Amino acid sequence: MRKTFTTALMLLAFGASAQTFETQYSRPVSEVMKDVAKRFNVKFRFDSNVDTAGVMLTYADFRIRPYSLEQTLDNICKHFDWNWWKQSGNSYKIKLYEYPRRHEDEGRQMLDHLAAKYHNAQEWEQRRAILIKEVRERLKIDAFLDSCVKDAKPILSKIRKHDGYTTQNICIELTPGQHIFGTIYTSLKKGKKPLIVCPDGHWPSRYRDDEQQRLATLARMGAVCVDFDLYGYSQSAAEVGNHNTARAHIFQAACGLKLLDYMLTNRKDIDHTRVAANGGSGGGTHTVLLALLDNRVTVSAPVVHVASHFDGGCPCESGMPVQLAGGGTCEAELAAIIAPKPLLLVSDGGDWTSSNPTLEYPFIQRIFGFYDAKDNVRNIHLPDERHDFGPNKRQAVYDFFADVFGLDRSMVDENKVTIEPEEVMQTKLP
Repeated sequence: MRKTFTTALMLLAFGASAQTFETQYSRPVSEVMKDVAKRFNVKFRFDSNVDTAGVMLTYADFRIRPYSLEQTLDNICKHFDWNWWKQSGNSYKIKLYEYPRRHEDEGRQMLDHLAAKYHNAQEWEQRRAILIKEVRERLKIDAFLDSCVKDAKPILSKIRKHDGYTTQNICIELTPGQHIFGTIYTSLKKGKKPLIVCPDGHWPSRYRDDEQQRLATLARMGAVCVDFDLYGYSQSAAEVGNHNTARAHIFQAACGLKLLDYMLTNRKDIDHTRVAANGGSGGGTHTVLLALLDNRVTVSAPVVHVASHFDGGCPCESGMPVQLAGGGTCEAELAAIIAPKPLLLVSDGGDWTSSNPTLEYPFIQRIFGFYDAKDNVRNIHLPDERHDFGPNKRQAVYDFFADVFGLDRSMVDENKVTIEPEEVMQTKLP
């Protein structure tokens, strides 16, 4: 109380905007940001949850570095637990601190730090073992799997036949009253087929056109694909409610593992030596995670996901602190755990994967090089594209699986795919 009274007296004596030792050289942060914008010829936009009204910044002008806008912004933003992000042109956005998102330079520093831990296959495998163990522990996946419904019988719909493939709905009770809802896309080709488990990303639903086009085309090429609802999306929403919980991280990982178990145990047409995970965005997170958690996965293809400076902005991707495993890791290192088995990274210039060609891909290539297998990791970079699972990204996936699984390229024709309505792809529970 006395300190507040003394400060008030000083403000009266020196003026509200006086910059003195006694007032800690304070200025309104809104004024400081206007001065910074003018000095460096930039524009600032403030996120809706960043309120500068009436907020004072101590030692205000001392935080400005005339030689560096970025250092200046660091000095100001960190005082309030804010962060800055470069936008297009000379525009910057000021947001609240986000624990899964960092600047690209921080990603570079992280990769340099991690690379110094291993210089050969033996050292890498020691690190990999630590990561796998601690990710499982931090995710709490084993305890969750122990709590799942035992010997749950799947509900399978009638098989629907299309041009070169079939579809069939699958539903498995995972925890009491809560189910995995998915669709199986199966090639009409004879013989053993590769399996591709396809976690979904944060797009409207797994019923959307581009997901049906991708899975159906891969099936027409000769594979069996299975996808499933995100936690709290589509049919899952009625059972579990809110998607934005840490439980989503565990539940979605368990869905991938349970579907993998079911398909490998009950389907006689699956080639157990050709098993892949493939998803985009948040589905890319769970592609990396599934390959880490289950070594039966022989191929990984995360799309518009892998970065050293972004862990995924949703609790279903970083709600459980798996990125703290091994004293601190990142998605690039976790993606490399599959080495030397084939890995595809699809990236673009319009999201956090824009750094793949210069940061993450060379880092992962080095690890594959420990096994003389650099050719087993591939980066398809689309610099003029943005964050989606568009035609060029799907084509990259088709080409990759044609190479690693021997799928039939001549069957790539998305016009042959039947886009099924949502109600047909849903499971009717008893």
